Amino acid sequence: MKRKIVNINEEKCNGCGACADACHEGAIKIVNGKAKLIRDDYCDGLGDCLPSCLVGAIEIIEKETVAYNEEEVKKHLSQFSCPGSLSKTIERKNAETKKIRDVESALSNWPVQIKLAPFSAPYFENSRLLIAADCTAYAYASFHEDFINGRTTLIGCPKLDAIDYSEKLEEIIRRNNIEAITVLRMEVPCCKGLEYAVKNAVERSGKALPLNVVTISIDGKILN
Repeated sequence: MKRKIVNINEEKCNGCGACADACHEGAIKIVNGKAKLIRDDYCDGLGDCLPSCLVGAIEIIEKETVAYNEEEVKKHLSQFSCPGSLSKTIERKNAETKKIRDVESALSNWPVQIKLAPFSAPYFENSRLLIAADCTAYAYASFHEDFINGRTTLIGCPKLDAIDYSEKLEEIIRRNNIEAITVLRMEVPCCKGLEYAVKNAVERSGKALPLNVVTISIDGKILN
């Protein structure tokens, strides 16, 4: 049958492994320093790995090949677990129910979802931009105080949205006077997609912007 499938240009590939982390089916592996599609029937052809590749080594093509096999993918994934989706109970020393404080939100713009944000808006001008994985707001206790405060906020999840944020963010950066960007991501591998999308957007915009990447652990600590 003829269908869409990932094609990897090994000459362009730098072996960073971001595409392998972004592939939900485990269809891509790093072999001898290069990304490889290990089995055609593992690839669904949707291209979730594309945004993670900053060197343009991955494309979606149409070719004669076997059909995508969801059952085989499930068997393949059952052999290992993605650290980003492992169930985990987080023990807290002060686990007692606390009284909710009357705290004012630091959010200064709406909408906040990357895919819903306009290309141009007054709040983008002369702003410091926070681009955050949506899980960070739940994992990090002082999210508003330490990160949203004084910044224009955009959030997203490259794994769940299954879209390439690069083009949208590139246009936002290109059309507005952004002073600096902070990327707030989780430690899980799929969150690399957000980091790579922002870096790619800044590079393609042609602007030299200060870019800071902060990684949050699953138990809510800053790792860097």
